[in-house]
Amino acid sequence: MSNEPDNFAPADPSPAIAAVSLERAGHLFNCIARGLDLHRGDRVLVELESGTRMGTVEVPPHEPAATLDLSELPTILRLATERDFDAEDESLARQQQAERLCVARINERGLPMKLVTVNYTLDGRKATFYFIAENRVDFRDLVRDLAGTLRVRVEMKQIGARDEAKAVGGLGPCGRELCCSSFLRDFDAVTVRMARDQGLALNPSRLAGMCGRLKCCLKYEYATYAELKRALPNPGKRVESVKGNGKVMRQNILKQTIDLQLDEGGIVEVSLSDLVLARDRVDDPADPA
Repeated sequence: MSNEPDNFAPADPSPAIAAVSLERAGHLFNCIARGLDLHRGDRVLVELESGTRMGTVEVPPHEPAATLDLSELPTILRLATERDFDAEDESLARQQQAERLCVARINERGLPMKLVTVNYTLDGRKATFYFIAENRVDFRDLVRDLAGTLRVRVEMKQIGARDEAKAVGGLGPCGRELCCSSFLRDFDAVTVRMARDQGLALNPSRLAGMCGRLKCCLKYEYATYAELKRALPNPGKRVESVKGNGKVMRQNILKQTIDLQLDEGGIVEVSLSDLVLARDRVDDPADPA
């Protein structure tokens, strides 16, 4: 048996990653957590390209997927200390001061923009101002003014109406706190078809949320409606039933019935068990659109 040293050292295992949010109901960032014993709810310091931010662990450290590129992930530096919490309080106070100053400067210049919120890095070296505007805004003079007065690096970011609602918060028409500011971490696409397929009246004032866009909750039950709808024959399709033959006038998705216009006259409600012929699925190419 050879006594020569082994030239092939075992490969280092992949570092564990944890999911961290930087704000309440915020987007989850995968972060490298080297050797840290972290639990859900722990407050940690995260090193980002923009600077050091305070975050909250939402998913404890776990083994990353083999396809995940770890080279671009931010790193969790350590658990937050009392000193870090004091620094966070100071940062919040600076944010409020920066918001007041920025609103005043925007009004002085008559810029067509609205400030939504300000975020400072924990070290206080950089401030990011989030705003909404109908069109492009030339804010170069505003940035120079803010940077000179606040003595920090200033970045301006234009956001949309949904992001504004998430940042500001409020109550929806249902009387509950807005989904986007309470638990939705990311925005999914919401379309008018989701409302149509659920049999909702296409009334813009009823379908729009506080942000003026389609309500996020239109998506919650859409998959269930789509699945239930697949079992029913399409409107306009001719079917045979124990109650008579005729043409489908309307689908009652939740009741799993159809309104059938009978050949001999009249409309009856027919359940799936009353249909005589095998039902075609709504995704059948032969079905009318």
